Amino acid sequence: MKKLILLFILTLSTSAFSQNIRFEGTIKDSTGVGLDMANIMAVNQETKAMDAYAISNETGKFSLVLKTNTKYTIKASYIGFQSYEKSVTTGTTNINYTITLKEGTQLKELEIVYEMPVSISGDTIIYNADSFKNGTERKLEDVLKKLPGVEVNKDGEIEVEGKKVQKIMVEGKDFFDGDTKLATKNIPADALEKIQVLRNYNEVSNLKGLENNEENVAINIKLKQGKKNFWFGDMMAGFGVGDKEDRFIINPKLFYYNPKFSVNVIANKNNIGELPLTAQDYFKFTGGFRNMMRKGGSSFNVVSNDLGIMGLRNNQAANIESSFGAANFSFNPTKAWTLSGFGIVLGNKTEIETQTVSNRTDNLPDGSSQTISETKEDITRQDSKQALFKLSSSYVPSEKVHFDYDALVKFSDQKENTSLFSNLLSDVYTNKKQNPFSINQNFNYYYTLNEKHVFAFEMQHLYQEEDPIYNANLATQPFVLLGYNSSQNRDDINQVRFVTTNKVDTKLDYYYMVTPKSNINLTLGNTYSYQNFDSSIFQILDNGLQNDLTAAENNNDVNYIFNDVFLGLHYKFLTGKFTFNPGFSVHQYNMNDQQLGTSIKQSFTRVLPDVYALWQIKKSETLTYNYSFSNNFTDINRLAQGYVFSNYNSLFRGNRLLENSTSQVHSLRYFKYNMFNFENIFANITYTKQLDAIKNKALLTGVNQESSAVNMNSNFPEESFSGSANYGRSFFKYYKANARVSVGWNKFNNIREFPDADADPYNNPTQIQTTESVSQSYTLGFSTNYKKWPNLGVSYNYSISDNFSDTVYTDSPSLTLEYYFLEAFSLTSEYNFFHNYNKSKTIDSEYDFLSANIIYQKKDSKWEWKLSGTNLLDTKSLDTNSFSQLGGTSSFSSYRVQPRYIILSLKYNL
Repeated sequence: MKKLILLFILTLSTSAFSQNIRFEGTIKDSTGVGLDMANIMAVNQETKAMDAYAISNETGKFSLVLKTNTKYTIKASYIGFQSYEKSVTTGTTNINYTITLKEGTQLKELEIVYEMPVSISGDTIIYNADSFKNGTERKLEDVLKKLPGVEVNKDGEIEVEGKKVQKIMVEGKDFFDGDTKLATKNIPADALEKIQVLRNYNEVSNLKGLENNEENVAINIKLKQGKKNFWFGDMMAGFGVGDKEDRFIINPKLFYYNPKFSVNVIANKNNIGELPLTAQDYFKFTGGFRNMMRKGGSSFNVVSNDLGIMGLRNNQAANIESSFGAANFSFNPTKAWTLSGFGIVLGNKTEIETQTVSNRTDNLPDGSSQTISETKEDITRQDSKQALFKLSSSYVPSEKVHFDYDALVKFSDQKENTSLFSNLLSDVYTNKKQNPFSINQNFNYYYTLNEKHVFAFEMQHLYQEEDPIYNANLATQPFVLLGYNSSQNRDDINQVRFVTTNKVDTKLDYYYMVTPKSNINLTLGNTYSYQNFDSSIFQILDNGLQNDLTAAENNNDVNYIFNDVFLGLHYKFLTGKFTFNPGFSVHQYNMNDQQLGTSIKQSFTRVLPDVYALWQIKKSETLTYNYSFSNNFTDINRLAQGYVFSNYNSLFRGNRLLENSTSQVHSLRYFKYNMFNFENIFANITYTKQLDAIKNKALLTGVNQESSAVNMNSNFPEESFSGSANYGRSFFKYYKANARVSVGWNKFNNIREFPDADADPYNNPTQIQTTESVSQSYTLGFSTNYKKWPNLGVSYNYSISDNFSDTVYTDSPSLTLEYYFLEAFSLTSEYNFFHNYNKSKTIDSEYDFLSANIIYQKKDSKWEWKLSGTNLLDTKSLDTNSFSQLGGTSSFSSYRVQPRYIILSLKYNL
C-alpha cells in the first residue's frame, strides 16, 4: 500500500515537472522599482480557465508554472496602477519576462481581484473560495483545509500562521462568538465567496495600534450574491443499520443574512456519534469574553468543581446518542447600535467501556522498591444536558465612542453511573450528579478624547454555583474517617458540596500618544473575589439510615476573600523595524480565609515587570519576544482543610496556610509568510520557571491516595520548555505540503509520604521525587487539489512520550481520498492507522479506522443522496496512554468504540 502511494505521488510530481515551463520575471513601476504584492495570473485562451497565479515578492519577482505550447492571456494588477494585459504563447523552454505598470486608475481592478485565488490588503489575506474547491466540499471546514497557510484539526479548531483563530464572522456578524467549531462544521461550502483572514485583529477601533494584537486572528466569510437577503441552508435526514440497533441522523440548517438582520438555526439529533458540540466544548465555550487581566501580572483562576462528567468523541465510546439545537442572531436597530446573541442546548447519552492496565514503581526510603500493578474494567453511562445563552449589545455612535455589554449564562444537568471491577479493590459502583450554573457579564466603554488621549474602561463579573454530589459503593472503604462505621457489609460513602463564586475584574486604561509612534499606558485595576465552600461526608448504613460524619476534618464551611489592587505603567514605541512595549505593575494583595472558627489574613505588595518586543523583518516576516513575571494564586478549593473525595480511591484536603507561587515565562516566536511561493513558516519556543509551586503531598497505599496541598520549597523549582516549528507550502497550484515538529520537556517535583507505624500519622517521613519527562511529535503531510482528477492526502505522525518509568511510541499514518466525477458523484474516504508500543515491550497494539462517503447530486439540483459508512473495518477498540506525575503511574487504556454502520441520507438544499 505504501509503495502504491509513493508511486502515485511520484507520478503526479513527474507529470507536473515534465509537461510545464516556468514563466517568471519582475513587475516594476515606470521608474524600474519592483512592486511588492502585485497580482499576476495566466488565463488559458482555449479553456478560459486560470491556469496559474502569483503574487510578487518584495523585489517584484514572480513565477508562474504554465503548460507548454499554449496560448495565454497574462494579466497583472497593483492598486494605484493601470492594469496590464498581454497575450503570450509558450513553447517548451522557460520564459523570463519583465512587466512595467503605469500609474493611474486600474480599470479592471475589480475583475482581476475577483479572479485572483489569493490577494492581500493590509493585514487581511483574501481567499477566493471557488478557486480551491474541487467539487467534493460540503462544509466550510472542507474548504479551509485546502487554503495555503490554514490548518484545521480534528476538533474543528482553525490555525492560521500557527495562531488559533478566535472568532468567525459571516458578513461581519459574529457566528456563535466564542467557538469556531460550529462554523467549520455547519456553514455550507457552496455559500462561500470570499474567506478573509483578519490578522492583528481588534474589534475596538479606538484601541488599534495601542494594544499588541499580533496574536489575534479572526475570519470573516463573504457570501455569494445569491445567498444574501434569502434563506439558504439544507434539510437532511438519514437512516441506516448497525449491529444491534438502527441508526439515524436528522440535521436541518437554516441561514439568513442581510445588512440589518441575520439569523442562523442549526439542529442535530443522531445516534451515530456525531457531536456538533461536546461537553468539553461546552465548558470551553467563552462566548468571546476577553482575558482583560492578561497584562496585570496576577493569575487568579476559579477552578471548576466539575466531577469529570464529559462527553467523548464518537470514536471513544461504545454508544452515543446526541441532541443539539442552536440559534444565533444579529440585529441593527440603527446604524450605530447592534444587538446580537445566541442560544445553544445539547444533550448527550454516552456509554463507555474501558479496560485499563496501570503500573507504578515506588522507590522506598530504605532503598528497596516495589511495583504496584492494577487491571480494571469499567462500564460508564453518562447523561448530560447543557444550555448556554448569550446576549450582546454594541453601540458605536462615532469613531470616538464604543460601548459594549455582554451576558453569558450557562447551566447544565449531568449524571454518571459507573460499574468498575479492579483486581486490587474488587467491585466498585459510583454515582455522580451535578447542576452547575454561571452567569458572566461584561461591560466595556471606550472613549477617544482626541488624537492624544484615549480611555478604556472594562469590567467583568462572574457569578457561579456548583453543587457536585458524589457516591461510591465499595467492598472496602480504604480511608480512616473519624466517626465512620466500618462494620457494614458494603461501604456506601457520599459527599455533597456547594461552592459559590462572586468575582469582579475592573480595569481603567489611559493611553497618551507621546508621538505618532509611541504611547504611554497607565492602568488602574482591581480583582475582587468572594467564595464560599460547603461540603459534608456521610455514610449510608446497611439498614438505610444515614451516618453523618460530623467531625471537623470531614466537613468544610469556608469563606475566602481575594483582593488585588494594582497600578500599571507601560511604554510602547516604534523605532525602525522594531516595536518595544516594556512595563510593570505594582500590586497590593489582601486575602482573608475564614474557616474552623478562625480567620487568617495575608497582605503584601509586589512589583511585576513584563516586556514585549517585535522585530518586523519584512511585511510578512516577524520575530516576537514576550517576558512576564507573575504571581499565581490558588482559589478556595485548595484552601478548604476538610476532606474532599476526588474519586473512590483518592482523598484530598486543602491547606489554609498556602502562599502564592511565582513564575517567569520567556517566549520567542518567528513567523514568515511568503506570498511569492506560498511558503508558510512559524516556530516558537517557551521556557517557564515556577518557584514555590503549590503541589500535592501524597500518601500512596497501593492504588489508594490521600493527599494535601503544600508549597514546594523554592530550592526545588518547576521548569518546562516547549518548542514547535512548522513549514508549509502550496506549489504548482495543485499541491500542498506541510511538516511540523514539536518537543516538550518538563521537570516537576512531588512530595511522597511513607507510612511509619511508630511516627505521628500527621508527620510521616517524606521524600521529594524529581521527575523529568520529554515528549516529541513529528508530522509530515502532502495533499493534492485537482479539479478533475482524484485527490489524495497523505500524512504521517510519529510521537514519543518519555517519562522516568517508560517510553511510549506511536506511529499514525493516514490517507484521504476525494474524487468528483461524472458531474454528479463525489467520493470521499479517510483511513487512519495507529500503532502504540513501549520500550519495555509490555504494550504493543494496533488499530485502524476507515470511513467513506459517496454523494450523488446533479448540477443545479437541490436534492442530494449520500451513502456513508463509519468504522468500515469494524474496529472494536482504540488505545490511549497516560502518565501521572504524582506517584509516576503509567496507564494503558483500551476503549470499546461504536461498531460499523451504514447510513443512507437525503438532503434538500434551500
